[in-house]
Amino acid sequence: MQVCHTIEELRAARAQLPAPVGFVPTMGYLHAGHLELVRRSLLENAATVVSIFVNPIQFDRKDDLDAYPRDVPRDLRLLEEAGVDLVFVPDVEVMYPEGFATTVHISGITEVLEGAHRPGHFDGVATVVSKLFNIVQPDRAYFGQKDAQQVVVVKRLVADLNFPIEIRTVPTVREHDGLALSSRNVRLSPEGRAIAPKLYQALHAAEEAWLRGERRAEVLRGIVEERLAEEPAIRVEYVSLAHPEQLHELSGEIEAGLLSLAAWIDNVRLIDNVPLPPVKE
Repeated sequence: MQVCHTIEELRAARAQLPAPVGFVPTMGYLHAGHLELVRRSLLENAATVVSIFVNPIQFDRKDDLDAYPRDVPRDLRLLEEAGVDLVFVPDVEVMYPEGFATTVHISGITEVLEGAHRPGHFDGVATVVSKLFNIVQPDRAYFGQKDAQQVVVVKRLVADLNFPIEIRTVPTVREHDGLALSSRNVRLSPEGRAIAPKLYQALHAAEEAWLRGERRAEVLRGIVEERLAEEPAIRVEYVSLAHPEQLHELSGEIEAGLLSLAAWIDNVRLIDNVPLPPVKE
């Protein structure tokens, strides 16, 4: 496994890889969810590239950026054990040199859900993903369903800017008790960790109602809200049932949707979602 720290090194090494090339962009502190993305890439491509970069311009709070967990030596060990070919670990100065003045903005779908609560977040995501796609030039890129809005945004970016890249979405990987894997989970206290599975339990209750035939958006959202309200230690930021591609809120009888939430536990912000796909009656 080769590790590159500059764009020039990465491009030279990338040129030697056999096609097709899969790419997994990460912010490091890898867990089983990241490694599932890597596994999928290894299965579907001749070579796999992974990036590790904590992107400062997608954080809306400095304290959140500063607290984001980091352990690059551990990450590199895991990636080498997995069989990754190439890892890109740039410094901030490499990605955003002095004088950097370009931002990629996607309208509409970035201004709701996470975008409404984290101003500028998706400008940061779209900008860094554009740079990484241009640097790595992959054939396929892998993203987790846990960050569902990010997947929608990246797919729009790829379509609008004509990147010749196939975006693959991998289902959310969960702990045994349902908690979606996230690098932020390590910041939870033991008490907070015990409460955190209630987020997925609330979503799953609505998902079960959906599978039983409930189609009213207000009722499905209400199921999630009522379950979360049972736990005082959970501070809900939003509960959403949105169009799976356009991301506007749905009302009345629906045919499909993206059920998602953001909530605070122990001053740690967690997100989760479940897709509600069309069901054949």
